[in-house]
Order: sequence, then structure tokens, then C-alpha cells
Amino acid sequence: MSTDDATSPTVVDLRAASFGHHGRPVVTGIDLTVTRGEVLALLGPNGSGKTTLVTGLLGLSEHLGGTVEVLGTPLDRLRDRTRIGYVPQRHTLTGGVRATVSEIVSTGLLATRPWWRPAGRRDRDAVRRALETVGLADRARFDVDTLSGGQQRRVLIARALVAQPDVLVMDEPTAGVDHASQGVLAGVLHRLATSGTTMLVVTHELEALRGVVDRIVELDAGHLAFDGSPHGYAAHQAERARAAGRGAA
Repeated sequence: MSTDDATSPTVVDLRAASFGHHGRPVVTGIDLTVTRGEVLALLGPNGSGKTTLVTGLLGLSEHLGGTVEVLGTPLDRLRDRTRIGYVPQRHTLTGGVRATVSEIVSTGLLATRPWWRPAGRRDRDAVRRALETVGLADRARFDVDTLSGGQQRRVLIARALVAQPDVLVMDEPTAGVDHASQGVLAGVLHRLATSGTTMLVVTHELEALRGVVDRIVELDAGHLAFDGSPHGYAAHQAERARAAGRGAA
């Protein structure tokens, strides 16, 4: 079996990895392994390097040092980027161009077929399944601009899922939506987790993902500050608060 076989337990493997922009490192010395079926939350204050790290896995920020393997393949040799589904943090989907929900989701399949081949039944079935997964099958023909912010976020998740990636990378999926919408999004992520979807989720809102996340990684000033279970992270926070209290005394 090759190291990039779909049954390999390791999805992401970083060793002393550094990522940045224009030759300037933002995150450095990262050791991190994500295994198949795991749901990992990536936390940290603004500017800690969370987005730089995940966009580094997508080849959107510069790999400046260390080793990076994704799906058993060195990052610079990974040709099929559709195996990584990406849900960006953004508030608009169309840029002023009218499009239906199905049309937006179908763009997630463009890289899977030759440019000259039109969408076929298999593509339409994939779009339908992705929309069913995120609970938006009844909105398939709606203009995406008529949807709420939370619904638009679910459209982005469906677009990332439609090509059936091996790992789903999400940047602040619950940010900027109301509490009820956060609950719906958390339900979608819980269903994905139950189905065995590997997820790496950048978030500031850990409470919204309670019961979904298996593991928490925290970045601080571009370095790994914590890597462990949600229970261990709660103890880590409590100890940090005690230490801050002792320092203020």
C-alpha cells in the first residue's frame, strides 16, 4: 500500500514546519499530526498564525521550513488539491453576480473534470448529496443572495464537500452568525464528524463546537502553545488563569 493510500491513518503530518508570507515566517517550528476521522480545533488570538497555518496546507501561504506531508504526500508534490476541502471565512459568495445555491456548490467540481466537459448527472447527484448533508436541499434553486449568513456558510461547506475531499479545512465557520445559526452549523459539523469526516477547524468560538471537537491545538505568537483533549484544554486554561492571578497578587 502506498503512503498516500486512502486508508492511511495520517492525513496531515508537520515536522518543525514554518509558514509565512513574502519570505517572512508567521508560524514556526510546528509539530502536528492529524489522523483520519479526527476533528481538530485550532485556537489562538488574532495574529497568532492560525489562518497562515491552514492556508499553508492549501499552498496559499509559503512553506518556509520543516517537512509537510498531506495525505501521505509531500506538500509540494500533492497534485490533486480537491482532496482538501476548504471553507474560507467570508460573508459574500457571488460578488454581485446572481447565482443559485446549486450553481455555487457546483463550482466545487470544476477542478475534477476537463474544462470542456459540461456537468453531467454524476455532478448533479454530487451537488444534491452535498446540499442534503448541510440541510439545504430545499434551497437548491434559490438565489444565494436571499439566504441568511448562516445558510450561506452552509453553502460554502457544501461546495467544499461536493468533491468528496479526504479532509475538510474550515476557517471560522461559526463566526459572524447569530446563536441559532451557530447551533445549526454545529449540527452539520456533528453529522460530518459522526460520518468520519476529518476536519481542521479554525475558531474563536469553541463553545459552539462543544461535543464536535476531539482535540484542541492552540497557537500563540506563531508557536504551538497547547495540543490535547478538550478536557485537557480546560485544565490548561484554569492553570493559566491561576498563574495570572498569582502574578497580579
